[in-house]
Amino acid sequence: MKAYIFPGQGAQYEGMGKDLYEQYDLAKKRFDQANEILGFDIARIMFEGSAEDLRQTRVTQPAIFLHSVIMAELLGDNFNPDMLAGHSLGEFSALVAGKSLSFEDGLQLVSKRAQAMQKATELVNSTMSAILNLPDEIVEEICRKVDGIVAPANYNCPGQLVISGETVAVKKANEALIAAGARRAVLLPVGGAFHSPLMEPAREELAKAISETVFHKPIAPVYQNVTARPETDPVNIKRNLNKQLTAPVKWTQTIQHMIADGATEFVEVGPGKVLLGLLRKIDRKVSGQKAEM
Repeated sequence: MKAYIFPGQGAQYEGMGKDLYEQYDLAKKRFDQANEILGFDIARIMFEGSAEDLRQTRVTQPAIFLHSVIMAELLGDNFNPDMLAGHSLGEFSALVAGKSLSFEDGLQLVSKRAQAMQKATELVNSTMSAILNLPDEIVEEICRKVDGIVAPANYNCPGQLVISGETVAVKKANEALIAAGARRAVLLPVGGAFHSPLMEPAREELAKAISETVFHKPIAPVYQNVTARPETDPVNIKRNLNKQLTAPVKWTQTIQHMIADGATEFVEVGPGKVLLGLLRKIDRKVSGQKAEM
């Protein structure tokens, strides 16, 4: 069985999507639509902008979404998923590629999500940190004991769990985690505490937009970040999406459940190869490849 996976924030790179724009009419059409929907020239920033330009949340999320969804569309009949999943932002790409959301609605939600997250990051001094080579249970326990807000945010693969929260609390957790045996505890160059309780203002704002958007049954089950389980019911898909910003991304568990449910081949659609790298660390026995036109 074939599983298609879609990357999240951090997969962007300078010049992304320019080759697609120049080679394919469908890609040009989507970029032109995106410029109109977003109200700024995202195509120019993607093609000509610096790494710093692309790191702005309001740019990064629509840019990765655009690249991923266009790639899936260009695959045409070769896009034949038995199951779908996306890491954080990538869940929206998966839902559009899987026909649960229209391109226009998906992009509008991603744009609102990015703007709401940006606003939430400005309310509290917050950050994220990658914890390496420590069992998840120990990371969870130490986060619970630290004063302030800090919580697991991304279960990326065995031995790599990202924590998120108030900067002071994250730094305290880092010290305790190193003392507990973590090989490294690395502060990440991000604008805020994504997938933590500090995203509650953004969650509320996005929930309203999600409630007003039409979702359809996807062409294949979508394994959602919040539950790591397959979903096809639009009502449940919306409910899980509503929780996504303040809940951890259960990526390790998602891939494990997809494999348990019969996935033997994974295809990463979109910029970069981050998810293929994580896949190898989760289970070396399954095959993974980049989507090719």
